[in-house]
Amino acid sequence: MNRLNESFSAGYAWLSARADLLDRINVFPIADSDTGTNLRISLGPLRICGDDRKALASLLHRSATGNSGNIAAAFFAEFVKATRVEEIPAMADNGRQMAWQAIADPRQGTMLNVFDTLATLLAETPLAESSCQDLLSAMQESVLATATILPDLRSAGVVDAGALGMFVFFDGFFRTLTGCEKERLPLTALFPGRLEIAGAFRQKARAGYCVDALLRPSSDSALSAGTIAAMGESVVVVRGEDQLKIHLHTANPRELRQSLARLGEVITFSDEALPAGADQRLQTPARPGCLHIISDAAGSLPRDMARDHGITLLDSYIISGDTAQPESLCAPQTIYAQLRAGIRVTTAQASLSERHEMYGSICEQYGRTLYLCVGSAFTGNYATAAAWQRQHGNPFEVIDTGAASGRLALIALLTARRNHSADDAAEVVAYARALADSCRELVFIDTLRYLVAGGRVSRTGGFFGDLLRIKPVITPTRDGVRKLGVVRSREAQLEYALKSLQAETAVHPDLLLLLQYSDNRQWVEETVQPTIQRLLPEAEIELVPLSLTSGVHMGPGTWALAFAPSR
Repeated sequence: MNRLNESFSAGYAWLSARADLLDRINVFPIADSDTGTNLRISLGPLRICGDDRKALASLLHRSATGNSGNIAAAFFAEFVKATRVEEIPAMADNGRQMAWQAIADPRQGTMLNVFDTLATLLAETPLAESSCQDLLSAMQESVLATATILPDLRSAGVVDAGALGMFVFFDGFFRTLTGCEKERLPLTALFPGRLEIAGAFRQKARAGYCVDALLRPSSDSALSAGTIAAMGESVVVVRGEDQLKIHLHTANPRELRQSLARLGEVITFSDEALPAGADQRLQTPARPGCLHIISDAAGSLPRDMARDHGITLLDSYIISGDTAQPESLCAPQTIYAQLRAGIRVTTAQASLSERHEMYGSICEQYGRTLYLCVGSAFTGNYATAAAWQRQHGNPFEVIDTGAASGRLALIALLTARRNHSADDAAEVVAYARALADSCRELVFIDTLRYLVAGGRVSRTGGFFGDLLRIKPVITPTRDGVRKLGVVRSREAQLEYALKSLQAETAVHPDLLLLLQYSDNRQWVEETVQPTIQRLLPEAEIELVPLSLTSGVHMGPGTWALAFAPSR
């Protein structure tokens, strides 16, 4: 089963590395730019695939989110039940049937076509290295066909994002499973002219809410997609052992929740407003620069801000219980609530395969790339990326910034700004290296018990002294975390920050400040930010959430301030 497990993990790595591309071409059933994001979250249980297939199927049901994620979960909850290669054709056919049955109004021109092609060919042809390329070529044709079937896809000039996501997954899955070493062509070569939305495309805005719910029916009645179809649009119902995972669009989520409660126990329920203007949400590339910039999500740079500046983020994972989610896609309020409740939350690096796939995918899409990497004192990301660059010789340059959290975010943000105006890539690289030396950060920790619990400091207090009655001020440096001082209250933290800024502005009067919060946004926004703005009325201040990698280790109540010359 090890080879199968490796294949599922490889498929997820390939999909995850191209999730941003899937988001950019997502126009069906609504252009909300989240197909890749939802597939990353929904199929996250496959990242490290274990032998307990029943538990894995249940986790897929619970993790599913969004239209594409729920349909994919319906398929994979059956497909993962294959424990031997010989069982794959039968499980693919079961998965195909479950995916079709899950949708109240199934449509041709979606990932369903890929599932059909896969199940049909596996039933006709023995799975082997010699047949792998034929299988992938047939699925490629299924994806290409989607661009001509659905009206929105024809108008946009793109293939279906969900169908492409499934092709990418199975490309990694079957190559790993069969040992196929035939050369892989870039997606731009496999789907020429179908990976960028036509500039004239517009989609009518749709009012309402996107809802994901988990329902335990109160009886054995055969609730199905058809039963719930009258409750909304884009209805997907995935059946577990005793639960139904429901996705739909509705104008009234409160009324929907009440209706579901009459059918059984509503275990989870989330709603998110559909974009008021879908055509404005389409992810058009940021202004081109001399090179493409990537950085680690361990920097405190929100995904929307990164996207607006043309920065790609590489995620680590936040692990809580049996779930692992990309850090930039987690709900911070949930993570901090778990930490305060004493629930163990940890972090983990993306697999080597996922990181390698991400490097390759970015170079394929953008050409020359600059990776502003989290400091080597904190992770092994720099060594991994540098080794990959030496092996592949791609136009891929890596800088060990020596930074984390806000320092890393600020280095990436200012480098991206310079990249948009510079004429020479070498100038941008030199500027980034200089920033790594000039950018500073103050991190104010509320309590040390989270660092102690995570083993980051000794319970004997060798690093900080009295662990539980002080609020240390620290800074991430090239050599690791350094203690700058200690204070006793939030008010003293703010006073320390103001004195540090006064000293900095004496040397660099024009500053860009990155003010970061954990679960204390109200205090940081209403007290800290105005106080700093009064001290430095000309300074540019960006208010952002602290990276969850930092937040998990430093704990709730932490806040931080990074600053660097803005010119």
